Amino acid sequence: MNIQEIAPWQLALGYMLLAFPLIILLWYRIPLLGQTALAVVRMTVQLVFVGVYLHVIFDYNNTWLNIAWLLAMIGVADASILRGCGLRLTKFVLPLFAALLVGTAIPLLFFVGLILSRPNLMDAQYAIPIGGMILGNCLRADIVGIKSFYQSLRTGEKPFLHALSQGAALHEAVRPFLRDAFMAAMTPTVASMATIGLVALPGMMTGVILGGADPVIAIKYQIAIMIAIFSGTAITLVVAIRATMTTSFTDYGILDKTVFKN
Repeated sequence: MNIQEIAPWQLALGYMLLAFPLIILLWYRIPLLGQTALAVVRMTVQLVFVGVYLHVIFDYNNTWLNIAWLLAMIGVADASILRGCGLRLTKFVLPLFAALLVGTAIPLLFFVGLILSRPNLMDAQYAIPIGGMILGNCLRADIVGIKSFYQSLRTGEKPFLHALSQGAALHEAVRPFLRDAFMAAMTPTVASMATIGLVALPGMMTGVILGGADPVIAIKYQIAIMIAIFSGTAITLVVAIRATMTTSFTDYGILDKTVFKN
């Protein structure tokens, strides 16, 4: 498959598109100019670094090196989720890391091993980009779901305590909160699945088509990756909430308020 190269000067032209949102920010005095500029710089530096590093990884295609890179991605996602949720890193970092590992590994190995039937499950060409797509969607959903779960427990403490006083076990008392958090986190993914192909051509499909593959092949890949993403997100969210509960409640089943940063 061949894809057209983008020269440096052509990429520089792409940055000119930023003039439109920047003018809007300045005209309406929206306080996002500094954050936007920093985000663009960070995006550029990070992607250049990743591009160079992935070039090395793809050349070596060493199983242990590939696993190390995926674990590093999970670690970064772990910290990002906790920052986005406003929760203390020390109490949640390990259980959330384990949840992300499980939620990423199951659909990734299923995709590469069973759907693609690759002899090497950690083949860099497939494991890293597919793992990254699954993990990226898990990150967004986990921020929404975990934050919703703990904030709703914090603000809706009375019905939770009432359930405990009526003899409910902890997992029974938190069930309504977990259900609402799951709905909040998964609804965008469900909506995306329902409109995919009609509203927009998704990333996997677009990339395969740009690479010169037949659109039918691209569709097959997209269907498989969407199912993997949805499954991984669901697994990660439930496992993350259940796993983090072990460090966020007292021995009496009361939410420990010190789990919040403020």
